[in-house]
Amino acid sequence: MSAEQNPPIREVVGIFHTWADLQAAIDELLSAGFDRAELSFLASANTVEEKLGHAYRKVSDIADDPKTPRSAYVSTEAIGDAQGGLIGGLVYVGALVAAGAVVVSDGSLAAAFAAAAVSGGAGGYIGSLLGRVLGHHHANHLQEQIDKGGLLLWVHARDADHEARSIAILRTHCGGNVHLHERALAA
Repeated sequence: MSAEQNPPIREVVGIFHTWADLQAAIDELLSAGFDRAELSFLASANTVEEKLGHAYRKVSDIADDPKTPRSAYVSTEAIGDAQGGLIGGLVYVGALVAAGAVVVSDGSLAAAFAAAAVSGGAGGYIGSLLGRVLGHHHANHLQEQIDKGGLLLWVHARDADHEARSIAILRTHCGGNVHLHERALAA
């Protein structure tokens, strides 16, 4: 396929040194009409090392490498929703199983409620532990990138207007090494 049939993807890339600056840039991009699907981040260090065949020392070394694996933008609200879902789901399942077991064994309604309360509480506790693990995993991933020079953000620039606006927004929010690059569309 020729370059005319498969034009390269134009992206604006920037490196942020704090989560707050990155989040402020993302919030403004989304408010300015950019779609979540147009934002991507650096994948985990293990994924990057596996894909590139080597560990990276600094994020600036891989910012323009078209083989660098990325992850989709996931909002902090979505992470909170996942944590809540873990907690709520395990409360519900634990309570339902315990109450069902009491009812099936010809237990009283009061015993079923008591079993549901105890098991639901235990399920909720397990869910909260899993939610914390999810939150810690996300925080460790971010800190790992900051330790290697910053948080990479790529913004798909669908046209010249998006290029200019995304460059301005990233620079406004302390994005470093903000620039436009092109990469080939993955085959």
